[in-house]
Amino acid sequence: MKLLLTGGTGQLGRAFAAALPDTVELIAPPRPDFDLARPATLAAPLRAFAPAVIVNAAAMTAVERAEREPALARTVNADAVAVLAAAARELDALLIHFSTDYVFDGRKPAPYVEEDAPAPLNVYGASKLAGEAAIRASGARHLILRTSWVYSGAGRNFLTAILEQATQSRDLRVVDDQHGAPTWAENLAPIAATLAQALQAEPAASARLGTFHCTAAGDTTWCGFAQAILEEAVTLGAEARARIVPVTTAEYGAAVVRPAHSRLDCSRLAHTFGDLLSPLPDWRTSLRACLRARYAVLAGGTRP
Repeated sequence: MKLLLTGGTGQLGRAFAAALPDTVELIAPPRPDFDLARPATLAAPLRAFAPAVIVNAAAMTAVERAEREPALARTVNADAVAVLAAAARELDALLIHFSTDYVFDGRKPAPYVEEDAPAPLNVYGASKLAGEAAIRASGARHLILRTSWVYSGAGRNFLTAILEQATQSRDLRVVDDQHGAPTWAENLAPIAATLAQALQAEPAASARLGTFHCTAAGDTTWCGFAQAILEEAVTLGAEARARIVPVTTAEYGAAVVRPAHSRLDCSRLAHTFGDLLSPLPDWRTSLRACLRARYAVLAGGTRP
């Protein structure tokens, strides 16, 4: 099976590539050769590669930057996705695309299900929703996986930012009234890899395509996540002099509005693919595994 992966150098792309068996012919072009910020340049290489599966792990995920540069966010998260979807339809390829909890406004007290009406509060969420719409309109065979608060033990993300600041004797003000499920990239990626292989092998199984929610089990706040990161890191011998200080969104003074409750109900994924997948572990269990893997790599003398 020939598979084209975008965003191969990002935290999710790296984890996805690592989860693939050697039997998959992986094409992961570097950004200069396949840049989603230049959608008009994508169609020709897609036809030349002629993959059976396209996995889009690339996106403009910097929420604040998206607010400052809405045209670029729309280009990367929607216009380029439309090109990928059109190519998937033309090549009869399966398209797997990662989306976000930020397509919702966070006003629902219970976890969101796939049928709930999206209502993004910011440019990032709106651009990702537009990407979803482009995929559905294309007629391509597709799987949209909405997830939330993705992190890993390497690269730039919330977890590594907290760890970098942990050794400083300072207060870290972290929002404590936004709720979601931190999801480890190394848990999420194998699910997508498994589905890519299974669904490509059964092209007529339209009932197993569409939009699904996929996050770690349980939920917390950004403050609770930060506190857990330091607690787990300390048990592994890390130094943590910083103090986590819970604040409200209003007190934090963020320039971008984010959903207060963006928990996702993942029962449809479990019901549809229970023969292939196990549910993701609780977010705290996954965090512990992530940090153990990170510090094991550091102990070996190589940065993750």
